[in-house]
Formats: sequence, structure tokens, C-alpha cells
Amino acid sequence: MNYFDNKNIKLDVLKKKAYNLRWAEVEEGVIPLTAADMDYPCAPAIQQALLTYVEDGYFSYTPKMGLPAFNQAFVNYVKETKGEVIDAEHVLAVDSAARGMCIIAKAFLKPGDEMIVFDPCDFLFRESCIAAGATPISYAAKLDTEHRKMDLSRLEECISARTKMIGLCNPHNPYGLVYTEEELDAIMRLCEKHDLLIMNDEIWSDILYPDAAFRSIYCLGEERCKRVLSVFGFSKSFGLAGLRIGCVYATDDEKFKKLVNASDVLSTAGGATSLSQIAAIAAMEETADWRTAFLEHITKNRDFAVAFINEHIPALHAYKPQATFLLYVDIQELKITGAEFVEFLKKEVKLAIVPGGHQYFGDESEGHVRICLATSMEILSEGLNRLQRGVEMLMERRIHHA
Repeated sequence: MNYFDNKNIKLDVLKKKAYNLRWAEVEEGVIPLTAADMDYPCAPAIQQALLTYVEDGYFSYTPKMGLPAFNQAFVNYVKETKGEVIDAEHVLAVDSAARGMCIIAKAFLKPGDEMIVFDPCDFLFRESCIAAGATPISYAAKLDTEHRKMDLSRLEECISARTKMIGLCNPHNPYGLVYTEEELDAIMRLCEKHDLLIMNDEIWSDILYPDAAFRSIYCLGEERCKRVLSVFGFSKSFGLAGLRIGCVYATDDEKFKKLVNASDVLSTAGGATSLSQIAAIAAMEETADWRTAFLEHITKNRDFAVAFINEHIPALHAYKPQATFLLYVDIQELKITGAEFVEFLKKEVKLAIVPGGHQYFGDESEGHVRICLATSMEILSEGLNRLQRGVEMLMERRIHHA
């Protein structure tokens, strides 16, 4: 069965239910290649697991530490897919990876502390730090376009006596890069030297292209990784953003206890619903074929989009991602901010994409935009045609007004 035909995208449903800058929040006729959320339904196995659970009619309190089956499914899953060895007793189901990041920050940061946040990077690193009362310190992680990696050479310059933590997004959003073992080791050595913790976000680790290899920071060994505090979520790989399900985990027992205390699960104010955990269990245990098909589809979309932009829109440059279903595009030649360009596209050609800049990724991402690839080839192709038309209109108006 081909799960990822254009006919499997139910636009009438998406326009009622797909929020967060997507179909339900844009005007009629606008194509939203915006938020990192797929246009396809989740895997049939997940749908069936939810239906089966609902048939019993019980929605009781779940164990405060989450369903044991969720924890066991997770440790099996990360061992099989990433080689991570995690104790099931050191996994805590929470209502999203984003919540997990806030829990980590709350547990280990306090006012006056600093956390190093890569710029650009997902805004949740910065926001979780601020929510804990600490101060985010931006590290301008410039992109080495020739070697397709980030420049980490000046990272230590950001460390002060107040620094307590470094944020690690692996794979990286929005660059779409994976870290090498050597890069992970360099970051770890800095943290060992200055006694820093690592907030490790691996939500994108399943969306890996065939020409790349993912290395988790846990490849550095159990003892070294006791300073690592990790999150994972099911929004990206499995299309479960609306169910709000993720987890936070660690290998150090004392640090994990601090995470539990900061999570509010012991008072039932925190945690994850039974439905979301049931869906996640099915996602980890019963969707291997679906995930393989999705990666094949996304790989075709990535290759098409990179080639189209770089060959047909010379004023732009698309970086070929190693992971994620996101495309990071350089628009600096247009001499316009990302926000201005995005508004122009929405108004003139009815295309919505995400601007670079402080709000979403940090100041270093200004002059760039991000495009979501998790849709059909037909919708993506039409969106890129509109992008080309929008750039041509912008350039023509400049010539006319010159």
C-alpha cells in the first residue's frame, strides 16, 4: 500500500484540524509549507490501537510514572534504532518533547544561571531556559557550507562561571545536520572541563536520509553521559503532534529523580494521557514498514526541492539536509528580511513558509527561510512553483522601481 499518495491527504480534514501556522490557520487557497507537521494521517497501526483502547470505554488515571509498557517500548525502540542503552526506570512519559525541555530547565537551572543555546536552533531551547528564570547565551553556530557542518571552534568562549548547561539539538533544526562522533566528543569534553549539563533533544533522530548516519551522544559511553538529560517526541516521525506525547530520560539515577520532581507527575498535574501513550507504544512497535515508506517519500521530496530551488531560483540557495523533513534556504541575495519575504509570498502568490530571525530560530537565521517537505509531491511542487513566481515578481518590481 502506498501511504503517501496525494489522494491520502485529506485537505477538508486538515483545514479543520491542522493548526500551528498550517491549513486551519491560513486563508483559503494558501499552501502552508510551514510548521514541522506532516500532512498525512498517522500509521494505520496507531489508528487501530487507539480504536481498540477506546472500545473499552475506560479513561482512568494512569500510573504517575507512565504506563510500564510505554517505558519498555521506548527502551527497546531506542536500542534498536539508535543503539542507546537506557533503563526503563529512567524514562518518564510527558506531554511532548517541548514539555521535557521545560522540565529539564526547571530541574537544573535557576535565576542567575546561564545556558548556551545554539543560534540558529529551535526556539524551545531559549524559551525553556527563560521559563526557568535563567539566561540563554547565544552561540553563533555558523554553517560551514563547504563541509556541511557547524563551526564549533568558538563555543568555549561563551562559557562563564554562571554557565550550567548546553543545549544540543541532534539532528539540528533548522540546518538539518547530524553531528559526527568527533563533534559530540568535542562538546562533551567542554562540558566535562567546565562541569556542564547537556540538554539533548533527539526528536528528529528518526528522520534520517540514506546518505547520512546518525550518532547519538550516548555513543560516548554510559559514564560520560551521566551529565546528559534527553527528550524525545512523537510529533515529527509519527504525526502525533495533537496527542502531545514525548518523554524525558537520563542515565543518572539522582538526576532522573530531579526530573521527576520537576515534572509534577507525582501530583497528577503533569504527565501524559493514556491515549497518547497507547498511540506512542503502537508507533514504536508496529510502524516499521510505514516509517520506511515515509522516509522513501521524504527523500524524493528533499531531492526534488533542493534541485528545483538551486536550478530554477538562482537568487536562492537550498541546503541539502541530512535529517529532518525541513529545508533551510538562503535568501540573502534578495536583500529583504525573512519576515518581509514571507509576507510578500503569502500576499502575492498564496504561499506560507517560516521566516528566519529571532522569533523562531535566533538572529543568525536572518536572511533565511524554512520550508516543510512533509506533504505530497503535488502540493510541494505547486508550492515551489509559487516560490519561484514570487521571487520573479519581487525581482521584476525592483527593476521597475529602480
